[in-house]
Amino acid sequence: MDFEFTSEDQAFRTEARAWLTAHAEPVQDRRTWERTLGKAGWIGLGWPEGGYGNRTAGLTRQVAWAEEYARSGAPPRSGHIGENLLAPTLIAHGTDEQKSRFLPSIAAGEELWCQGYSEPGAGSDLAGVRTSAVREGASYRISGQKIWTSLAHEADWCFVLARTDPGSRRHHGLSFLLVPMDQPGRIEVRPIRQMTGTSDFNEVFFDGARARVEHVVGGEGQGWQVAMSLLGFERGVSTLAQQIGFAEELGRIVRAAVRTGAVDDPVVRARLVRQWAELRAMRWNALRTLGGSGDAGAPSAAKLLWANWHQRLGELAVEARGAEASVGPVDWSPSAPYELDPDQHLFLFSRADTIYGGSDQVQRTIIAERVLGLPREPKGVV
Repeated sequence: MDFEFTSEDQAFRTEARAWLTAHAEPVQDRRTWERTLGKAGWIGLGWPEGGYGNRTAGLTRQVAWAEEYARSGAPPRSGHIGENLLAPTLIAHGTDEQKSRFLPSIAAGEELWCQGYSEPGAGSDLAGVRTSAVREGASYRISGQKIWTSLAHEADWCFVLARTDPGSRRHHGLSFLLVPMDQPGRIEVRPIRQMTGTSDFNEVFFDGARARVEHVVGGEGQGWQVAMSLLGFERGVSTLAQQIGFAEELGRIVRAAVRTGAVDDPVVRARLVRQWAELRAMRWNALRTLGGSGDAGAPSAAKLLWANWHQRLGELAVEARGAEASVGPVDWSPSAPYELDPDQHLFLFSRADTIYGGSDQVQRTIIAERVLGLPREPKGVV
C-alpha cells in the first residue's frame, strides 16, 4: 500500500528536495530555521487557504514534503507544536480574531509554542487537571504547575488546560487558554535533566500568570472538548516522517550488527528482521488511517505500536554493538557533561517512549473503553 504520485506531485517532491538541499545545511539554530521555513511558505501545508502566509498542499504532497524533510537530515523542528497541534485546533475551534492573530506568526516561524497539559498529581490522567484560572476583569489569573512540557524553555506561548470553574470535577469546568510565556515573576520554567544529559522537557510554574479573555479557545468551560480535538491532530503525515527516521536508525543498527558480527547470531538476526517487518506494517497502517476521523482508537493503537517498537530498537542498538556500546565517544570528565553517540542516545531516550504522550496504560484504557466498550476504569475524586 502506498500513495500514487502524479507527475505534478513528483515535481513538488523534486522542488522540496532541492530547497532542503540548498537550505538545510549547514544546520542553523532552531529558531532561525523555523523562520527560514516560514519565509519559503513550508509551514502549514495542511492548513486551508486563509491568507496566513503558508502554501497549501493535499495529503500526497504533504507526505512528499514530510518524507523529503526526514531524508534530508534537516534540523529538528521546534515549531511543530504550533503548526501541527495548535493551528488545526484554532482552525476548528478558534474565533476569526484568534486565527488572524496567531496563525500568521506560526506560519512565519516567528512564535513558538508549548503544550500545558500534564501535571505532577495527575500523571497521564488529563481530566485530573488542578491548575486554576480565575477571571479578573479582562483577563484570567492562572496558578498551578505543568510538567513534562516539551520545549517550554524555547516557547513564546503555551496553550494551557486549566480549571475555570472552582467547583467542577474531572472533565467539567475546564478551559483552553493561550498564555504568553514572557511573564517574569509569574511564570518559571525549570528544565528536567534526562538520562541522556539533555533537557527537552520542563516543569512550568504559573504564579498569577495572565491570559486575556479573548484568548480562550472554544469558550469558557469547553476546554475538554477542545483538548480532545487537539489530541486527535497528533495523527497525520508527521507519523510517516517519524517512520523515515526510524528506518534510518534501523539501517544504522543493521550495519553495526554486520560490522561486529552480531548478525551471525540467529536470535539477533531474527530480531532485526522483526523490526523491519513491523516498521513496514506501521507504515501501511499510517497510510490506511491518514486523513481519517472518527476512529477513537487509532491514535492510541499507533502510539502503542511505535513506542514499543522504538524502545525495542534502542535495546537492539546496544546489543548489536556489544561491549563497545558501553564506552562513550569521548573521554569522560567530571567537570563536563558526558556525551553519547547516536546508539547510546537512542537506547536511553527511548526508555521514555512508552510514557510521554500518554503512557501505554492510558492508551490501553482508551482502547478498552472507547473501542471495545468495556466498563470504565474507576477514577478517584479530584
